Amino acid sequence: MDLSRVWHLVAVFCLTYVLIKIIQLHRRRQALLKTLNSFAGPPTHWLYGHILEVRVDWKAGRVFYRKVEKWNYLYPFAFPLWFGRFIACLNITHPDYAKPILARTEPKDNFSYRNIIPWIGKGLLVLHGPKWAQHRKLLTPGFHFNVLKPYVPLIADSTKLMLDKWEQLIMQEKSVELFEHMSLMTLDSIMKCAFGYNSNCQMYKENSYVQAVFELCFLIHARLHHIVGYSDLLYWFSPQGFRFRKACQVAHLHTEKVIKERKESLKVKEELQKIQAKRHLDFLDILLCAKDENGIGLSDEEIRAEVDTFMFEGHDTTASGISWLLYCLAQNPEHQERCREEIKSILGDRDTIEWDDLNKMTYCTLCIKESLRLYSPVPGVSRILTKPVTFFDGKTLPEGTWVVISIHLIHMNPRIWHNPEVFDPMRFSPENLSSRHSHAFLPFAAGPRNCIGQQFAMNEMKVVLAMTLLRFELSLDLSKPLPVPVPLIVLRSDNGIHLCLKKLG
Repeated sequence: MDLSRVWHLVAVFCLTYVLIKIIQLHRRRQALLKTLNSFAGPPTHWLYGHILEVRVDWKAGRVFYRKVEKWNYLYPFAFPLWFGRFIACLNITHPDYAKPILARTEPKDNFSYRNIIPWIGKGLLVLHGPKWAQHRKLLTPGFHFNVLKPYVPLIADSTKLMLDKWEQLIMQEKSVELFEHMSLMTLDSIMKCAFGYNSNCQMYKENSYVQAVFELCFLIHARLHHIVGYSDLLYWFSPQGFRFRKACQVAHLHTEKVIKERKESLKVKEELQKIQAKRHLDFLDILLCAKDENGIGLSDEEIRAEVDTFMFEGHDTTASGISWLLYCLAQNPEHQERCREEIKSILGDRDTIEWDDLNKMTYCTLCIKESLRLYSPVPGVSRILTKPVTFFDGKTLPEGTWVVISIHLIHMNPRIWHNPEVFDPMRFSPENLSSRHSHAFLPFAAGPRNCIGQQFAMNEMKVVLAMTLLRFELSLDLSKPLPVPVPLIVLRSDNGIHLCLKKLG
């Protein structure tokens, strides 16, 4: 066969392939248009869709939030978001639309969550179907109150170390940037509580794992808002893809070290039996000992995936929640003082908090919930429908539709919350519970796929809040710009959260 004929066949094959792809993309767009036709939404760019509108950079976080909040007002309940011409989702902004979706065990979408799998593996966050149900059942005992109870003094120890650092720091500087310190503290806490591992990470000026998590969050979010990110091949060879792989290596080395050291402590079967006989198991104990009804445990790969998942979700989201909570109280000194008085009345002469104190922190709990409403650490969750759904107004979505439940927009919806931008803890008082929609407050999502670690997170927020308010009075650093929320997987601030701390007593 001569060379010209070979090139002719190659050209025909390439053209045929391109034609098939064009036809597939055309059909995909037509199907999406048909699916989303009944939902009004903001105008789209002919090529980019809404990518240029919803892209978040460090200097446009506030612009982004103002824009989507305006869309929320113009298009109640839900509106389409287009990522280019051939990928789209329905963005849900009302609890009446969120409720039927969250009532199911629908899988996470394969557009945004697939980008996180190289980092955290196929753990509870991204699994679905029978595998998800199996893991959820095996891991649920790790969050029983008997397991959580001995964590309180460990969290208190980590918090005390952070506050001691702050006390030294405020002698040299006017204010403290919360998020960096809080990330180290919550990492230290999760390592002690869930993995029985004393990392001493708060003693380092910079922690490689925390830096890697920050880098990964930024890169994953950035990938969703750039055309190159839609192609695994193009992204893999891009500078961002190289940074992503490098950060993944750092994170994996960290978790593998934790697992390896624990396994080395279980050298023989007798050691495993000793662990099972312990009065209190930590999260890693339960992972290593978990067996299903057939006596089959988790594989090494599954254990690492769950450790990576919980290591991220157990420290980064909580760091976000606590940082924004302290910011809210610095903005609202009257609520801060009321929380402080409640804590003093509970603890008396004690300077640390115990398990039995947590349920007594009623007003503090109201403030925590209100801060989670204003600044939800996870701004949204998404699902792929495995069967059609019909909403209360008769509108329907077919199987295979990608839906995003915007927790932030539900929390800031003026049709649901009066003056949603105002910090008002009494929204969560018992007398107001009966009038609130069951899905109007979703910081930990809801339904069968809600956050498995939400009680751990609430306990940690209470411990840190109590110990901080006993030691310091919080106020805004007026020499710094106000924080600008940016949703990089978890809610961060583009310019930090800077507070002035005044030592008490």
